[in-house]
Amino acid sequence: MKKAKAIELVRTDDGPPLNPAHIVERDLAAVELKLKRLLDSNESLIAEICHYLIDGRGKRLRPTFILLVYRACGGTDAKVEDAIDAAIALELIHSATLLHDDIIDGGKLRRGKPSAFALYGLAPTLVAGDYLFCRAFELCGRFDEHLVRTAAQACIELTEGEVMEGRFRHNAAAGIRDYRAVIARKTASLFYAGGKVAADLAGAPRHTIDAMAKLGMEVGLAFQMVDDLLDILGPEEKIGKPVGSDLREGIPSLPVVLAMDRNPELRRVFQNGSALSSDEFDRALEVLRQPGLVAEARAMAGEEIRIARDILGELRPSPYRESLAVLIDEQIDRQV
Repeated sequence: MKKAKAIELVRTDDGPPLNPAHIVERDLAAVELKLKRLLDSNESLIAEICHYLIDGRGKRLRPTFILLVYRACGGTDAKVEDAIDAAIALELIHSATLLHDDIIDGGKLRRGKPSAFALYGLAPTLVAGDYLFCRAFELCGRFDEHLVRTAAQACIELTEGEVMEGRFRHNAAAGIRDYRAVIARKTASLFYAGGKVAADLAGAPRHTIDAMAKLGMEVGLAFQMVDDLLDILGPEEKIGKPVGSDLREGIPSLPVVLAMDRNPELRRVFQNGSALSSDEFDRALEVLRQPGLVAEARAMAGEEIRIARDILGELRPSPYRESLAVLIDEQIDRQV
């Protein structure tokens, strides 16, 4: 009976667009309920910062991805609580990195509102990020050692990616290989861990677990590539931060790396960063927004999506696999 209800959510071309979150709506509701409880603390300031960042914000992309992979790999209601906890843990880790990133970058805006760092200052924001990391590992500490190690490895790669990105800031020698190495660690590592853990919890065979880890990596790479494009295309009210923030902060984003490879003037601008005049900054944005360069960047993200779609072919047909395909396609099509 439950399977029949899931199949009803798959629409034809004549119906409304498929919303990947709808098919795991009940699981996501459980994620939301438990997540909010975990944000509470005996210290009201910690709870306030955590709720400010997480409550009702974001699209819960990572939990949705994890739950869809779990179900697509044959996961049942019997162990769905484990998948829910894994989804929450990785969302908590992701949220902790957002708090720490805003401290590192001096970020004043987050999702169109003042960042926690801007509102509460360095020390409280830093501690709140630490608190979220602790909550994540409290949650997944009951899992088998190899699952905890997967989450820990993602955290290790996140920190290494942050330092690696710092090494390449305002560095005009940064190339596409450097860029991919950074985003594989800083963004895609959590998706990789999510796909791997979800398939493992579903009881999938080893080759499927490895495939879902690879799927997560490709989705994470594509997500970050498109995010980098949106940073230069804006508008600010949609992306939730000043347009061209990566350029000003000297972050080697995809458009910047591609443009520096062929434009000596942009290499100089990238090295100067925050010292740029308004005119220099505007001219640099014009270079980064050239249709050919934008198309090239989208094509690179599209190649990651193509690989991800190919990997999905290893799963048996199901409404969950179809929803995963839609979720993957949405990453290349998203405008905000």
